[in-house]
Amino acid sequence: MKRFPFLIIALGSIFLSVARSQIAPNVIRSKIAGVDVLIYPTGVKDVVTIHGSLPAGDALAGEGNIAVPTLTGMLLDKGTTAHDQFALAGELERVGATISFNVGNEMLEINAKCLRKDAPLVISLIAEQLRTPAFAAEELAKMKKQFAGGLQRQLESTDFRAADAFSRAVYPPGHPNRQPTTDELLAAIDSAKLSDIQAFHQKFYGPAHLTLVIVGDIDVPQLKNGLEKSFAGWTGGEPVLHPGRAVSMDAPKVETVFMADKTSVSVVLGQTTGLRYSDPDYQALRLATSVLGGGGFSGRLMQTVRDKEGLTYGIYSNTANDTFSDGDWKITATFAPALLKKGLASTREQLGKWYDKGISEEELDYRKTNLVGSFKVSLSTTEGMAASLLAAVHRGYDQTWLDRYPQVIESLTLDQVNGAVKKHLNPENMVLIEAGTIPGAVPAEK
Repeated sequence: MKRFPFLIIALGSIFLSVARSQIAPNVIRSKIAGVDVLIYPTGVKDVVTIHGSLPAGDALAGEGNIAVPTLTGMLLDKGTTAHDQFALAGELERVGATISFNVGNEMLEINAKCLRKDAPLVISLIAEQLRTPAFAAEELAKMKKQFAGGLQRQLESTDFRAADAFSRAVYPPGHPNRQPTTDELLAAIDSAKLSDIQAFHQKFYGPAHLTLVIVGDIDVPQLKNGLEKSFAGWTGGEPVLHPGRAVSMDAPKVETVFMADKTSVSVVLGQTTGLRYSDPDYQALRLATSVLGGGGFSGRLMQTVRDKEGLTYGIYSNTANDTFSDGDWKITATFAPALLKKGLASTREQLGKWYDKGISEEELDYRKTNLVGSFKVSLSTTEGMAASLLAAVHRGYDQTWLDRYPQVIESLTLDQVNGAVKKHLNPENMVLIEAGTIPGAVPAEK
């Protein structure tokens, strides 16, 4: 059965060019003004995509104010010492380009898109915003309100509340994947000072661990010259955190987050794995997990708990949060309150069968084809290629990983896949989080 005919038609020629050629030999990687730069010219005409990262995420706050990394990132496009935010926006609008910044757990993420002729301008604007943000007091006040307002809105989401509680249930204090409580974060936002922002920027922003991936229709000499000019003389920066690994639970745990007047209950059932993406067992566990609940409607959970039994709106399993530190394994689902008990029972039944009996040879072969095919399709755009190259660097690989990945997946054996499940998971000791209007539960006292 052909599952992706529209993708084959739309991306066929690009896909074939990627599939038939090696990627790594065409990547130009060098240190330019202290920045790790990966350039990948493609046949796509006149489009340039830039993805970058800098270790300046929330985990880098350490013992300091936990809101400062995000507030720092939010202020980058609110003006520099040379241009106010309206002048910056005007320059981008004039050439139809975009630049955005986003703060994650470990990294400040940089994303930009422009035409070939405007790449030097966009590079210069990225450098300007990273190096010399204005950090105006009035803009900080606005960003505090925006940040706090976004948090307050998230509190109404059952999905957010379940995932948020799960992070604290499975990760110890100090681990990058453990999220602070909303109350802690709101208090930190309120107390954050401009001097805190400036000190964080001074310590963590610099070229030493900055990576820029540039993909598309590129004038390589012109681009290198622009990078050298834009980042020359900048120093500093700190490496990404690599914490000790979280310890798995030694007993099951159930936590309820009651939310009144919700039409659904969001559920997370899982544990930490002790694995990072680059660890030997990771791809085997990931493949097995995709059989259970990945791949859209083809996973076992969707086929049974949703399609056959009609107990859920959606149910999936995945491995996550494992790029820089050890991550987690979980099943996420949404149930109507009246179907919660039956839905959880069915979910645990399917989990038990998968864990005890493993996957079949047929499922193994299908998932190999699916994972490799999806990966190759993801490389068929400048956006996808840039994201994949940056992810490889984050995971500790060089650019050859994109060529090696299909062979790594194809080489997995049934014993390796089923063995990884038994080695790294224990359904008897998993954490269950329920968030929503749960039958029989009451709101916690304030």
